[in-house]
Amino acid sequence: MDKGRTEIAELGEFGLIDRLTKDFPVRNAGTVKAAGDDAAVIDAGDRYMLFSSDLMLEGVDFDLVYFPLKHLGYKAVVRGIGDILAMNGLPEQLTVSIGVSAKLSVEDLDELYAGIRGACEDYRVDLVGGDTTASVNGLVIGISVVGFVAKDMITYRSGAKVNDLVCITGDLGAAYMGLHLLEREKRAFAGNDNPQPQFEGYEYILRRQLKPVAPIDAVHSLHSAGIVPTSMIDITDGLASDVLQICKSSDCGVRLYLERIPIARETHRMAEELKADPVVAALNGGDDHELLFTVPVTRQGEIAKIGGIDIIGHITSPLAGARLVTPDGGEISVTAPGFRDR
Repeated sequence: MDKGRTEIAELGEFGLIDRLTKDFPVRNAGTVKAAGDDAAVIDAGDRYMLFSSDLMLEGVDFDLVYFPLKHLGYKAVVRGIGDILAMNGLPEQLTVSIGVSAKLSVEDLDELYAGIRGACEDYRVDLVGGDTTASVNGLVIGISVVGFVAKDMITYRSGAKVNDLVCITGDLGAAYMGLHLLEREKRAFAGNDNPQPQFEGYEYILRRQLKPVAPIDAVHSLHSAGIVPTSMIDITDGLASDVLQICKSSDCGVRLYLERIPIARETHRMAEELKADPVVAALNGGDDHELLFTVPVTRQGEIAKIGGIDIIGHITSPLAGARLVTPDGGEISVTAPGFRDR
C-alpha cells in the first residue's frame, strides 16, 4: 500500500531530526542525554562527557572558489567545539574524517590540516583520529568533538524559566553578510583569470565568515563568575531559529528587543549596499557561532560586568509566544525558516 511521500520541507530541518531519532530508546545507564541538544551527554564518573558531530559539504556549506582551505580547516573545528561550549563544557579531543575528490592534491590537504592544527592549538584540543575516503562530489569534512563539564554545571536547552534574561555573546549577521560579499565578488569576476575583488573596509565580516572565533572566553568568564546558565544553545542557524529551539525545549515564550540585538557597523553597511535588512541577517542568517543563553534576573549585575555579552530580552510564559519588540513598542512574531514547532 502506498503511504505517500512526505517532503523534507514539510517537516523542516529540526522536525526531520525529531522524526528520525524518536524511536531510539536509551538502553545504557551511562547515556544521560541522547539526541535533542547541542551535544550528547554521557556519564563519565565525576564529570559528564560531551560528544558532538558536525558535517560540512562542498557546494552546500562552503565554496572552494573563495574559501581558503586553511581557513576551512580552522572553521570546521570552531563549528565542532561550539556544540560543546553550548553545554557549558570545554572541548578536549576531536576526530576529523574527510571525503576527498581527485581535484585536491596532497598539498591542498596539507593546507586544510594546517588550519585544523591552528584551531587545535588555539583552543587546546587534541586531534586523536579520524578517517579518509574518496569522494565523487567534492570535499566532505566530518568533525566529532569530545568535551567535559562538571555535573553541577551542565546546561541544556530545556532549563529556561519565566523572567530569565536572554543573553548573547558577540554580534549577529556579520557572517551572513560576509558570505553575500564573497558571492557577489565571485559573480562579478566569473571568467576573469586575474580577479581583484573589492574587500577593503569589509575585513570584519569576511573574517566572521571565513575564520570565526569560538566564544570559549565567554564560557571561561561564566565559570569564573560562578554563573551556570539555565539554558544555552550555539547560534548557527540564526537567532530566530535558535531562540525558538530554547522556547520549544523549555516550554516557554520569549520577548526579544530589536534595538538590543548587537549588529556590527560593517554588517549594516554591507546590508545597505545589497539593499538588504541587517535585522533579517541577524535573525535568520546563521553561521555566527555565538552563544545564546538564559540566566536568572538576579544575575544581571554579574552578567553586565562580563565583556562581550548583551542582554537582549527575557523569557515569558509559553502562552505569550515568541515576540520581537520594535523600538516603537510594536511586536512581531518570531519565525524561522526550517523550524516547525510541532
